[in-house]
This record gives sequence, C-alpha cells and structure tokens, in this order.
Amino acid sequence: MRGLGATPDQAFEQAGIALTAVITDPARVSPREMVALSCAAPNLELLLADWLNGLIFEMATRHMLFGKFDVSIRENRLEGKAWGEPLDAARHRPAVEIKGATYTELKVAQREDGSWLAQCVVDV
Repeated sequence: MRGLGATPDQAFEQAGIALTAVITDPARVSPREMVALSCAAPNLELLLADWLNGLIFEMATRHMLFGKFDVSIRENRLEGKAWGEPLDAARHRPAVEIKGATYTELKVAQREDGSWLAQCVVDV
C-alpha cells in the first residue's frame, strides 16, 4: 500500500487512508471518535511501520476503523490523530483483517517531482 503527499506528514496520512482502503472504502468511515497516537524511530521507514502498526493495534483493540488522519513528524518522532468509528460489518463490509505492516517494500522517500512516497506491504 502507498501514501503520496507533498510532505512526509501528508504521505503518512495518505498511508493511513490506504491502510483503511485494504479493509473497506474509507468514504464509508465516519470521523466520529478521535484516537491519538505517538511513536518514535531512528528513521522514516521504521517510523512508517510503527505508525501503521499502531493504527492496526488501535483498530483491533477498539474494534474501530479510521478514515481521517492528521500527522506531524519532527526529528523522527510522530504525533498523530486518527478519526473513525466502531466497526459495523453490515455497513463497512470489511474485506480482510490486517495483521501487521511488514518491512517488505518498506520505503519513505522524496520522489523526483518533489512529492513524498510512504509505502509497505501489509500482512492480511
């Protein structure tokens, strides 16, 4: 899954949306409740994996889906917010359950056009 943005922050936000898109259409998820997350890692790639695994943990333990994200990255520390709602199987029609973000194809990099890419493979 991939997130693209003008900044690393935006690419991580889009990666959150891509994570939800593996499960269901993000447009079906209402931003009713906010959950705050924070993590730190030695580089942006590991920070992406930590961010996504944090979201996966919150989805699993809270039985929620998220459709809106706000990320701020400063010196390899991420402060993020995710908005979503409790899972409603009939309305959300989840396709899979994500087990975790992997290091396969893990990459966070600035592209030639100046935009940022944040990607990895998720285990379902």
